[in-house]
Amino acid sequence: MTASLTLVIVAAMLFGSGIAVMLERSLTRVLIGFLLVGNGVNLFMFTMGGEPGLAPILLDGVDPAELSDPLPQAFILTAIVINLGITAFMLALIYRSWWLAQLGEAGDLIGDEDEIAEDAEEAADLIRSSAEDERAIQEVLDASDEDGGRA
Repeated sequence: MTASLTLVIVAAMLFGSGIAVMLERSLTRVLIGFLLVGNGVNLFMFTMGGEPGLAPILLDGVDPAELSDPLPQAFILTAIVINLGITAFMLALIYRSWWLAQLGEAGDLIGDEDEIAEDAEEAADLIRSSAEDERAIQEVLDASDEDGGRA
């Protein structure tokens, strides 16, 4: 059994087990299956690169047939970045569904009654304080020696 055949078998097992796990209904299992499938695909792309060779830099006197193919490596790096982004998005979805399950029947709706009562109380306090300020100003004006600004 050669190394590339071993990699193909391991990649096929990762891909198959990932698909089997993704068919479950739980979002966590879907995430685990997605990660397994992503790693399986990365291994398949790695085996597409062929046998290891020289660095993919064409210099004088180097046979192009001896160079390694850099394209599968670039595909793998791109797939890793995409896999990471989708994993972060799926983790956010899992957290959001867990949070909504904790809220129960109310779901995403949050009652505004408490906020409305607080706002009304603050408005009443402001009206009360402004009325007291006006009364205090009037008392000061009445107590002063001036005629309220009339000449």
